[in-house]
Amino acid sequence: MAVFTPVSFDELARWIKRFDLGRVLAFEGIASGIENSNFFVDTERGRFVLTLFERLPAADLPFYLGLMHHLAAHRIPCPDPVADRDGQMLGRLNGKPAALVTRLRGGALPAPGPTHCAELGALLARMHLAASDYEITLPNPRGLAWWQDVAPRVLPFLDRAQATLLRDELAIQQSFAASATDRALPRSAVHADLFRDNVLFDADRIGGVIDFYFAATDRWIFDLAVTCNDWCIDDTTGEFEPDRLDSLLHAYQRARPLTDAEREAWPVMLRAAAFRFWMSRLYDFHLPRPAEMVTPKDPAQFEAILLARRSGVPALA
Repeated sequence: MAVFTPVSFDELARWIKRFDLGRVLAFEGIASGIENSNFFVDTERGRFVLTLFERLPAADLPFYLGLMHHLAAHRIPCPDPVADRDGQMLGRLNGKPAALVTRLRGGALPAPGPTHCAELGALLARMHLAASDYEITLPNPRGLAWWQDVAPRVLPFLDRAQATLLRDELAIQQSFAASATDRALPRSAVHADLFRDNVLFDADRIGGVIDFYFAATDRWIFDLAVTCNDWCIDDTTGEFEPDRLDSLLHAYQRARPLTDAEREAWPVMLRAAAFRFWMSRLYDFHLPRPAEMVTPKDPAQFEAILLARRSGVPALA
């Protein structure tokens, strides 16, 4: 999250009148992240998060807002979009599409342990099952087609070894996407960005999952791989920390056992998950946008994770 489009107190106060939320008491910009403009908003009726969508296509926004509302209705702890007096969850503010969602309790956990990973694994399985009947679909905007488009743009910034790595992994992922195994993988709407900073813990329990604006219709095993590649690693080497990985995977599979196709796809999905974020960070780092508040992330972290996954992964229990 970040602030690309400034909003004044008076502008917000006028906009918020469309909701039955009372007066604005306080608001502040949220500095972390690189995609949308985000603000904490306190009103007489509660605490919320305001998002101005900077780059997401307007036609895709009902998918994200509808997914959060669908999951919230299935008792998944996530932001629930607030409808205005006309029943609309999406409006416009300062020329940008804008939405207001409930603010959850808790904070991000930078150093999770096995117990936290088990909590998350169980919740992720519940999220997948809850989303299985979500009817709106959206192809992953940061999936294979995007990788193919972005690769030639970032290649000029890479050294020879990095360029070789990018081309080789892209070819492997293209081949897998055409396989029967890929077609057999269960899928639905998934979070697709379930990093530590997108899960709030209140003490040792999950207070909520946030930031669904990279969500898409994709494979459940890919979403699980994205999560494990962040929650279960040594932050220095990118290698898996066995206790955390086992805890997350066992808790997930107690709620939803993996299929044979998912077990077969696990190694390549871990690589796909690492490749996706390496490509995104290369793009955002080398081709950044101006912003009032923005914190680009270092691509080197996911280059290391990708190299670690290419060297081998632990067998699934």
